[in-house]
Amino acid sequence: MKLSVWTYEGPPHVGAMRVATGMTGLHYVLHAPQGDTYADLLFTMIERRNHRPPVSYTTFQARDLGSDTATLFKDAARDAYERFQPQAMIVGASCTAELIQDDPGGLTEALNLPIPVIPLELPSYQRKENFGCDETFFQIVRALALPMERTPEITCNLIGPTALGFRHRDDVEELTRLLSDIGISVNVVAPMGSTPADIARTGAAHFNVLMYPETAEAAARWCERELGQPFTKVVPIGVGATRDFLAEIATITGLPCKADESRLRLPWYSASVDSTYLTGKRVFIFGDGTHVAAAARIARDEMGFEVTGLGCYNREMARPIRALAKDFGVDALITEDYLEVEDAIRELQPEMILGTQMERHIGKRLGVPCAVISAPVHVQDFPARYSPQMGFEGANVIFDTWVHPLVMGLEEHLLHMFRSDFEFHDDAGASHHGGAATARVEDGGPAPQTPRSLPAEMKEEAQVIWLDDAERELRKIPFFVRGKARRNTESFAARQGVSEISVDTLYEAKAHYAR
Repeated sequence: MKLSVWTYEGPPHVGAMRVATGMTGLHYVLHAPQGDTYADLLFTMIERRNHRPPVSYTTFQARDLGSDTATLFKDAARDAYERFQPQAMIVGASCTAELIQDDPGGLTEALNLPIPVIPLELPSYQRKENFGCDETFFQIVRALALPMERTPEITCNLIGPTALGFRHRDDVEELTRLLSDIGISVNVVAPMGSTPADIARTGAAHFNVLMYPETAEAAARWCERELGQPFTKVVPIGVGATRDFLAEIATITGLPCKADESRLRLPWYSASVDSTYLTGKRVFIFGDGTHVAAAARIARDEMGFEVTGLGCYNREMARPIRALAKDFGVDALITEDYLEVEDAIRELQPEMILGTQMERHIGKRLGVPCAVISAPVHVQDFPARYSPQMGFEGANVIFDTWVHPLVMGLEEHLLHMFRSDFEFHDDAGASHHGGAATARVEDGGPAPQTPRSLPAEMKEEAQVIWLDDAERELRKIPFFVRGKARRNTESFAARQGVSEISVDTLYEAKAHYAR
């Protein structure tokens, strides 16, 4: 564990909270100090939920450490049951409380509560949030799910969606609609939207759809082993993956799984004339393993992008992501350090980033457009509108989401290109006011120049100054290659012993690198 300004995943008890918050009728009693209640804000502020998570904290303070903290926990568990009357309860400790070793499971068992109490052993200093989701849901399923007779018609369970998940709410709706089109009903969606009673009847379904391996693979494997329920391996994000998903279901069920593709627009849009400028765009992909693998396939096979680098932050997915990177001919980046990700992006110089909110901030700093494809995300990626990632409608949403920053970047480039025009310069009024546009007033002299340090890889200690005319000319270069043009010119100038870059230097550098 280390102190970090940003982190891709919280500690595992946050994963347990995501499972509990997605369910109803389940309560989580968390042995934690007062400061750990910050996690509530993840759900009420970022996900914009209209109610607090079903979590009770012991909220012990420093002065309590010299007394009996075990009594504090037992009182909190007893009070939570009497106040909320849940169908079941999960109990555990936060990373701080884990050091006290009070054994929440044993303490709650001694209370003899008349409901199932499921203890969680989450190693806070070895594992992270996604493991907390996966382990918590697995323990709930193992404790509550029962073998039972299958439903007369073919049904499935959708497993994996949680609170605070990236578009999980809309993915559930899209998959439910897709499965309905091929004659399959959904028995239970879990953990999101389920109750402990729903978990008990998961065994009635014929198979499980594993939506997100990060949060439900352990439960899916337990159900396959103990309840005889096969589960899907293909995550239906993208056109090709959705078709493969339907083919996999056909193999499991024996049904002719042909879905209605009339709503699908991505293939034609990506092949249409106004989208051809996307072909060959160099993209860097980073996020959780599931969404990175899906995005890489879409980027290369369905959008015509070139994947220059990819990686994930959850080490549980390191092996499949390394195998995928080898297939793409790139090196996999497996790290929890956003600074390493930023260094990789700076080195690879992609024209677009597909990542998390971390990469969105990195892209802003580096001047590279970014589309968010994976958690962690901020409030704007919990939209009020229907915006899935899975299924055919999800493919349409992905096309719009990925193309938008490129189109806006092109618009920005055009505005820069015509900045000296009488209508578009910074001093002009809004262009739609027509005659209200004013002529540009030059300031009468060159702006003071700030020396720029050369790139770190340059051995020379010299500094370079960009002259005004060269800066103006540089701004005419499209945004997605402007950074590379600047670096190449500075490298060329250093080798030539030039300390001031003029328009001539810029074009000499261009000719040099074009050879």
